[in-house]
Amino acid sequence: MSNLTKLNQLLKNQPVKADSIEAVQLLDYADNISRIENVTAVVSDLRRGTSRIFPGKFGIVLGVIDYSEEDSIWEKTILNLMSEEEREEKYLAELRFFNFLRHVPRYARPDYYLVSKLRMKTATGDSIDVIHRMYYIYADDSETVTHALCLYGCKAFDFAGKSIVVNSLTGVSEELTSSADASILSRREKQVLALIDSGKRSYEIAEILSISKNTVSRHRQEILAKLQVKNSMEACRIAKTMKII
Repeated sequence: MSNLTKLNQLLKNQPVKADSIEAVQLLDYADNISRIENVTAVVSDLRRGTSRIFPGKFGIVLGVIDYSEEDSIWEKTILNLMSEEEREEKYLAELRFFNFLRHVPRYARPDYYLVSKLRMKTATGDSIDVIHRMYYIYADDSETVTHALCLYGCKAFDFAGKSIVVNSLTGVSEELTSSADASILSRREKQVLALIDSGKRSYEIAEILSISKNTVSRHRQEILAKLQVKNSMEACRIAKTMKII
């Protein structure tokens, strides 16, 4: 399972809740911010599976000035301006951001946003550095993400690493690296998953770890739920990608 597929499942497999912000207000904001900041803004509706794009003047630079709608939560035309490796890094950063927020108290989750450095092709075929900011819009429960707002603009500032999480209330930022992935699974769950990856069956894992087979089964289910995958093979793959095992 690719990082894109994994992230897609995480966002779409959420319970449906009432919006905390009217969609029309969010669209108006995106339209205005694209004009004021000269960025390309994308509003993705996670429930309907659609996106609205506001190119702004930066859309001229990227060659997407006539790009306004997408029947997907992913702005494919813009994503295709990046190399496959660059896209995978972007998806991985967003996956880490999503899991980072799971460890943040609900009331504080809307305070955070993601900033990433990207390399993209322009309308003239040149490569430029782009700053990508992503904000999740939550329902009233501060748990369910209903929309995502992405802003693409000229690289006007720099920071260490490729991606950082920023608290908009305090201004404190934190670099997103593989070390942040370690807290997604517990120590025991990592042990179980590593043994699964080595080809061990549940009864063998139970013997090695001196736990019951039922406990192993429970750990398996927790691992699948936390990584939002359907089977152990997918869990092993994504865990390796995120350097959890």
